[in-house]
Amino acid sequence: MATDVDKPAILRGYEATLALLDRTAALGRAFAGKIDRIYLVGCGGPNRAMLTVEYWIEHCSSAIEVRRYFPAEFMTINPRRLDARTLVVLGSKSGTTAETVQAAEFVRGRPCHVVAITEKPDSALAQSVASPLLMGASSGGASMFMLLQALVGGVMAEADKWELFDPLMSSLHALPQVLADTAAASDLRSAEDARLLKDDRILYHIAAGPMFATAYVWGVCVLMEMQWMHSIPLEAAEFFHGPFEIVDQNTPIVLMKGEDPSRPLMDRVERFCKKYTERLFIYDTADYPMPGIDPRIRAIVGPNVLQAALRRISDRLAVWHNHPLTTRRYMWKTDY
Repeated sequence: MATDVDKPAILRGYEATLALLDRTAALGRAFAGKIDRIYLVGCGGPNRAMLTVEYWIEHCSSAIEVRRYFPAEFMTINPRRLDARTLVVLGSKSGTTAETVQAAEFVRGRPCHVVAITEKPDSALAQSVASPLLMGASSGGASMFMLLQALVGGVMAEADKWELFDPLMSSLHALPQVLADTAAASDLRSAEDARLLKDDRILYHIAAGPMFATAYVWGVCVLMEMQWMHSIPLEAAEFFHGPFEIVDQNTPIVLMKGEDPSRPLMDRVERFCKKYTERLFIYDTADYPMPGIDPRIRAIVGPNVLQAALRRISDRLAVWHNHPLTTRRYMWKTDY
């Protein structure tokens, strides 16, 4: 199992997304006068990319209401406000996620506006909507986030006169290079952290605000799904209401800190964990240079930067465990 960082391959994975960014933002601007709310609908990683976007809409917009759903719950809830002033954004990397495709069929014929973000034009999801945004056949790990953020950035630029739209767009164009550089620069630390974690089957990740997307994606979509570890993401805001009782000197905990308004919640968790565990791993976006990213946008793209660093640990763990990240027991193999 290779663990080398292939920076050109990483950058190639973002070519289609970069080509689509400006058109996606223009689409958001066009929607702005037609909508009052955005419903974000997706499973797994796409749902957590939507979490980051949801956070910044709530923080920055007074004009747009936002809700985030898992597709199965979206259909069972059947929101009463699926009207002509609602934009539904569906996300599935493969375009074959059954519940997301079903959600696309569920809103067909409704008066709401619908956009889908996926990789390939011939996928079931792309075929189910009039306006698919296509990330490309081998999209990068942050492609879903980039198109989502460009879309809602365009909406907020028009609806809220959001002053950070131009810095956002220039930063999104610079992000793939930052992610490739971060992956390469993380090699030494990731090798050592993987060595220290290789014998653990239980691991806790704590984050706050939009950074919880990274705690979930790395903890659940990577380590739980791909390494079969008991890997538990925890919200900093909830940590002192039960979960902190699990901590002792041998408890492995990964803290993921961003530069967003929720950072004080993580500072409190960090102070506690430094007292009670000797196995603390702190990843902080403030430690990453992010050239080309506007200082005002660092907090928005930060979760993806830490994801690029943390993914290098899982690459190394896969070697230690002799368990390729492509290994599955049930997914795509059984009826579920």
